[in-house]
Amino acid sequence: MESIKTEIVVLGAGPGGYTAAFYAADRGKKVFLVEQDKRLGGICLNYGCIPSKALLHASQMIHEAKQSEIRGIGFGTPRIELNKVRAWKDSVIAKLAQGLGGLSQKRGVGVLQGKGHFEDSQTLRVETEEGEKLIKYEKAIVAAGSKPALPSVFDLGDSRIMTSTEALELEEVPERLLVVGGGYIGMELGTVYASLGSKVILVEAMSSILPEVDSDLVRPVIRYAEKAFQEVRVDTKVLRMATDGKQIKVTMDVKGEQKEALYDRVLVSVGRVPNSADLGLENTRVTRDKNGFIKVNSQRQTADPFIYAVGDVTGGPLLAHKASKEAKIAAEVIAGGSSAFEDIVVPAVVFTDPEVAWCGLTEIEAREKGIEVQVARFPWSASGRAITVDRPDGLTKLIIEPGTERILGVGITGYGAGELIGEGVLAVEMGATAKDLAESIHPHPTLSETLMESAESFYGCAIHVLNRKKP
Repeated sequence: MESIKTEIVVLGAGPGGYTAAFYAADRGKKVFLVEQDKRLGGICLNYGCIPSKALLHASQMIHEAKQSEIRGIGFGTPRIELNKVRAWKDSVIAKLAQGLGGLSQKRGVGVLQGKGHFEDSQTLRVETEEGEKLIKYEKAIVAAGSKPALPSVFDLGDSRIMTSTEALELEEVPERLLVVGGGYIGMELGTVYASLGSKVILVEAMSSILPEVDSDLVRPVIRYAEKAFQEVRVDTKVLRMATDGKQIKVTMDVKGEQKEALYDRVLVSVGRVPNSADLGLENTRVTRDKNGFIKVNSQRQTADPFIYAVGDVTGGPLLAHKASKEAKIAAEVIAGGSSAFEDIVVPAVVFTDPEVAWCGLTEIEAREKGIEVQVARFPWSASGRAITVDRPDGLTKLIIEPGTERILGVGITGYGAGELIGEGVLAVEMGATAKDLAESIHPHPTLSETLMESAESFYGCAIHVLNRKKP
């Protein structure tokens, strides 16, 4: 059995894994990156963030083509060639994966394709096509990611019951699609399939879709979903599923009343679980919580002094950019630095129509924690730029600390909200005040002005809305 010695081994080549490997290599460390998939990039690039955003872009083009008729520009009925759509989506993934492969070579990062299994705290066995290899390392970083949860009640072994992984393969456009779960994955993929022609019925067990998002931010998304989907049902629980010929029969509890219906396909989007099983962690001192997430401290160190962990496998918000930040911290600490994941502002974006983005403190969190805040809002119906692009359905809000006037959180719903939230992250991270934002000139006409005008409205001097007098 071939034996390899290295300073750092990284298990998993998603945003957390390849970032950790590249960051450590840039600091002069000898690094090996282990990935069981044939391509680098992990779930995010190959089966998650990137393919879903590519398909959302395609669906947005369909929607905009239909909406353009009000501007006197008609394109006719879209002709959808599913094979070409799928091929284009796959080409986006391949291009980015190829780029990661080139970057790993140029940085001198060794890449092993295979499944990793810890033999002990400083030995990783990798099962490759050429046979087993042993990697002896000084430090390891586990970045194994997560996978879609599929409760046993839904797992019938039927390909018509999909998780996000299968849904993104885009094998067909079902006539009737049931989406179970109104979180960001269900909403995003429901939007894609609705645009392609499916009659989408979305069910959510909670009283609202996107339940973790402030109600004023999610309201425009609900309005869109009610138009784009055939139906949106909240307070609805799926009790059981069964095959019925070429369809899936679903029994659900709708506000206390049982109902049955047939669907051509079902998308289950009820959360994700960590890929922490079958890694050999029991052969180390690494500990996990009751849900299987690896326990780490603020420097991403596990209970085993030789092993670190980053990204989805450690829990918290399961976001690629959070994993990347944690990876940099872990690599820096291993290289002798003193970095820590403390008081880090992590933005979140839901790529629905309209998009929803937020960072820092939300109104929901403020209420739950008993934190007194003031809220300043600016409706996009008063934004010249929003109206010129026919998207006045947005809202920008600031969560402000009374007295200091420091910005504690920012929330945005609207076209391109994900591109705008970066300014909010900077404001919260730097401890900016509402006055700092109000007095920073923003170009006109742009959607970024809505951040400035939100701050101005806090002081009762926003130009494009009728202001309430500031207390």
